[in-house]
Amino acid sequence: MALAVYLSGEIHTDWREQIISASEGLDVVFSSPVTDHDASDDCGVAILGAEDQKFWHDRKGAMVNAIRTRRGISAADIVVVRFGEKYKQWNAAFDAGIAAAEGKSLIVLSQPDHDHALKEVHAASLAVARDPRQVAQILRYVLTGKLPEAEQMAAE
Repeated sequence: MALAVYLSGEIHTDWREQIISASEGLDVVFSSPVTDHDASDDCGVAILGAEDQKFWHDRKGAMVNAIRTRRGISAADIVVVRFGEKYKQWNAAFDAGIAAAEGKSLIVLSQPDHDHALKEVHAASLAVARDPRQVAQILRYVLTGKLPEAEQMAAE
């Protein structure tokens, strides 16, 4: 039976593709929010109709996206939440909270300079990874019980 992994958070880098590539050969099914920023922002008004005020435009998009996000998190065995360096991902903190509240195994992917700001999110997670490769290694260990090769560990 495949491991279902939901990849949430920052959409401006290729971290999802790195995890998927490094997980090649594993029985994993990945899902994620819509990563096309414009489509994500405009989905509500594109489907439900235009809004004169930006607040309501954004709210419609957030609500429609929440349907997809909640479904993805609920179906997941593991939720990976990425906090990027450049942008504030408030929605990622929300997704981490949903995952924790649902008792999902949560992996946070973030850099040390965000440790203080994310201390509560880190406390709710089962692992804090610093790069996508570490996430893939966790998935490999969960599925196979095998540690990374000694050479890989030495290079870290």
